[in-house]
Amino acid sequence: MLDLRVSKRILWIGRAVYPLANIARVYSFMLRPRRKEAVLRFLRYSAGTIAIAMLVMLPSLPALALGGSDGQSGAAGYVVFVWLLAVGAEIFFLADMIGVLAASPQFVLAVETSGASTALVTSPDPRYLDQLVEQLSYAIEHPDTEFRVTVQSLTVSPKNYYFGDNVNMYGGNGNTGISS
Repeated sequence: MLDLRVSKRILWIGRAVYPLANIARVYSFMLRPRRKEAVLRFLRYSAGTIAIAMLVMLPSLPALALGGSDGQSGAAGYVVFVWLLAVGAEIFFLADMIGVLAASPQFVLAVETSGASTALVTSPDPRYLDQLVEQLSYAIEHPDTEFRVTVQSLTVSPKNYYFGDNVNMYGGNGNTGISS
């Protein structure tokens, strides 16, 4: 829980400060996990891990095929080590995927500034967030407005959730952006 307040033309969300004049957009929406992408990422990483393990294991195959006690035990130990690393990586990727699959959608209020900053707060009640959007938009238009409410903070990984609008730009010079 944290305080969201407007005081003296400044929006405070916890300890973060946003001048009302710099707020470009305030809106509420449902933040949904990227479940399909998480499964595809798991499959892609799994295939890559297995391919890399097979490639790394290739130099030890002649020693295993020829036999011999010295070369075989060293090569077998190397193969076991490579596959233990691969299994460890698979467990990590599986845990990452399960984290996304188990994540629930969240109702959030987003505050975007004219710069790169975006603040997200959440509430179990979407109507409450819609009321906050109205209060914040009123405060932007009426700088003498002051209020204080309590909201929940939200910590998410952008790679695991659909967030904001998707804009595709073609052409132009010097376009920059963020790719996921």
